[in-house]
Amino acid sequence: MAFFTSEYECKLDAKGRIVLPARIKANLPESSKHELVIGLGFETCLTVYPEVEFRKIYNKIAGLNEFNPEYRKLQRNFFRGMSVVELDSNGRFLIPKHMLSHAKLDKEVIVVGMGNRIELWNPELYSDQLYPNREELSDTVQKFLDSE
Repeated sequence: MAFFTSEYECKLDAKGRIVLPARIKANLPESSKHELVIGLGFETCLTVYPEVEFRKIYNKIAGLNEFNPEYRKLQRNFFRGMSVVELDSNGRFLIPKHMLSHAKLDKEVIVVGMGNRIELWNPELYSDQLYPNREELSDTVQKFLDSE
């Protein structure tokens, strides 16, 4: 199982490639050392999965009843936004241009470990996704823990 945490400031090169931070790369499952699945995030970001983690989601969504119009629409919209990318020997991968555009990525990128996946953010947009203070974060965590 993948386990990604922390955030890292990274740079895109002129070709739209990014180097995975060493700690992220070290936590990739052995089966994902050369390929990752990258997708359009639900917010204005990109989501990167090791293949083994993406398979779990893939199996659920691909297994939906194809005769149900709502499920077909979900499958179509989810899978159209996914691409397999190859990691080179330096731990870099090329981000497709339409994905760079979706996430508004230019030169600076925040890489965020999200447990089983990684998110790639434009630094200006990422700050809008964070709690403004630790107290609000604490209140939200408590609310979720109380609901269990």
